[in-house]
Amino acid sequence: MSKKVFLVGDGSVGSTFANDLLQNTRVDELVICDVVKERPIGDAMDLEDITPFMGETYVHAGDYSEAKDANVAVITAGVPRKPGETRLDLVAKNVKILKSIVKPIVDSGFHGIFVVSANPVDILTTLTQKLSGFPKNKVIGTGTSLDSMRLKVALAKKLDLPVSAINSMVLGEHGDTSFENFAESTAAGKALSEYSELDDATLDEIQTEIRKKGGKIIANKGATFYGVAMMLTQIVAAILENRSIVLPLSAPINGEYGIKHDLYLGTPAVIDGTGISDVIETKLSDDEKKKMLNSADKMQEVLDGVNLD
Repeated sequence: MSKKVFLVGDGSVGSTFANDLLQNTRVDELVICDVVKERPIGDAMDLEDITPFMGETYVHAGDYSEAKDANVAVITAGVPRKPGETRLDLVAKNVKILKSIVKPIVDSGFHGIFVVSANPVDILTTLTQKLSGFPKNKVIGTGTSLDSMRLKVALAKKLDLPVSAINSMVLGEHGDTSFENFAESTAAGKALSEYSELDDATLDEIQTEIRKKGGKIIANKGATFYGVAMMLTQIVAAILENRSIVLPLSAPINGEYGIKHDLYLGTPAVIDGTGISDVIETKLSDDEKKKMLNSADKMQEVLDGVNLD
């Protein structure tokens, strides 16, 4: 069966994702769509030069009509976050862009899986599902997957351990109300509480570091894209290969954690060829449960102010 990916947004994240995807899984066709028509043409020509090493892939620029037979539609298009801006500041700007993307994809006859990484990702993933009318399992956001990788890196550095030895996640909003799942985290198979160097003050410092890392990257190089592009690659590869993996994502909440809102939020979920096959309600401390509920409430406040008409 042919494996086709339709990419909307050929900026730093989109182009890096396209490069990573072709190097990590077999794709028969990759269509790149962007409002700047010349860039996807150049990127497609540039990317096809790696196919002799990676395998045969038809890479080309295209329009929304070509989404009709794609397995996955990846949305990275949107106004990037500026220094000093929060992800939620981007809502009004990027909801308008999202509406101009989702409708023509659906109108093309597309019946695959949406994967969203534009920010604020939990809001835009929720709205992609509402705009498309697709089953909730067929709409996925990158959520707190990148935050969780940053947390693993920070803990590994602090404990002088390989990143692979760290089992820890960031949950909730991909943004200011996110929280680290420290109570249930482990490092080299031991609870974090067993490490004397990880006192409360140090964990607070790590939390602050995680929240500020994206802003620091933006201040130094203008955008963050390597990490989120690789997370997108992991998600899309799992879908194309029908390979079950677990990541903390913007996943559809259906009563998990006692949340009553109808939205997507960062929680571990299983991805395979069907999209999200299972949403995992991970164990939380009482304090963490409060943080998860607070994150959901804040997201709902934003959603209440969005007009999709």
